[in-house]
Amino acid sequence: MLVQQILKSKASQDMFWVSPDSSVADAAKVMSENRIGTVVVSTDGKTLMGILSERDIVREIGKRGTGCLTDRVDSMMTDTITTCTMRDNADQVLTLMTEGRFRHLPVMDNDSMIGLISIGDVVKARLSQLSMEKDALEGMIKGY
Repeated sequence: MLVQQILKSKASQDMFWVSPDSSVADAAKVMSENRIGTVVVSTDGKTLMGILSERDIVREIGKRGTGCLTDRVDSMMTDTITTCTMRDNADQVLTLMTEGRFRHLPVMDNDSMIGLISIGDVVKARLSQLSMEKDALEGMIKGY
């Protein structure tokens, strides 16, 4: 299964982003209001500058307290980002996410971000694929 198919199967194609000069509190509000675990940092929603996750925020609160919520997003974001393309397959993406210990992966087309997938999206797609394969094999065995 390709990333392209995973993106198409997502219930929502929305990508949430904040500007690099937004406050961490504003980014947390976007995450909370939309029930998401990550926001992309961008000036236009297409150019990927960084990524900020709820884990990043919690770690910093643990170190410094809630005062970090007034910091700019670009001071806390991860700016070395692993990405994928529409042509990558689910197994490659799961390996990247597992080895890198992250849960979200921007999908790029050249230098433009065209989507964001989570490890949950990939696992759901993979389980669906395995279920279809199981049904096909059962049908072949039973002679359907």
